[in-house]
Amino acid sequence: MTKRCGWVKMNNPLYVAYHDEEWGRPLHDDWKLFELLCMETYQAGLSWETILNKRQAFREAFHFYDAQKIAQMTDADLDGLLDNQDIIRNKMKLYATRANAQAFLAVQEQYGSFDHYLWSFVGFTPIDNSVKDYRLAPSKTSLSEKIAKDMKQRGFKFVGPVCVYSFMQAAGLVNDHETSCEWNPKK
Repeated sequence: MTKRCGWVKMNNPLYVAYHDEEWGRPLHDDWKLFELLCMETYQAGLSWETILNKRQAFREAFHFYDAQKIAQMTDADLDGLLDNQDIIRNKMKLYATRANAQAFLAVQEQYGSFDHYLWSFVGFTPIDNSVKDYRLAPSKTSLSEKIAKDMKQRGFKFVGPVCVYSFMQAAGLVNDHETSCEWNPKK
């Protein structure tokens, strides 16, 4: 029998695929990092399953996460998304997507890539936490607090230390796959 992390909802194929194909794998593609960051910000106060179920609709609503196009969206464009029943219709989160695209582009300009900026916080090497039970993994760390503070100073929105830690897990900056998980990159 296949052993996955205990948090995976086996009755949802999107959840299983997300765990098996994406979560915790070191990610270095700026476009994918930006999409993942946006998804994490939408998740605040909601379940990850809800966000995964709406992922394709968010891609379509936000120009498949083309940060240049999102950064230029007008208030009217964003307000128009409030009628889209296929996405999370939280005005603050929708407006945060534009602010985050603008901050993301500024980081790319300064560092050459968002990837370089982000991975510099971990010395370009994933942190392996050797998690035995996902319920014992932290929800935030001093490092996620440091990154969240830096991101907020750069104009990012909805990036508190819990959101940032979840993003770090998802993008593979930290390896919080359970040690028994067959998808643990340390196996």
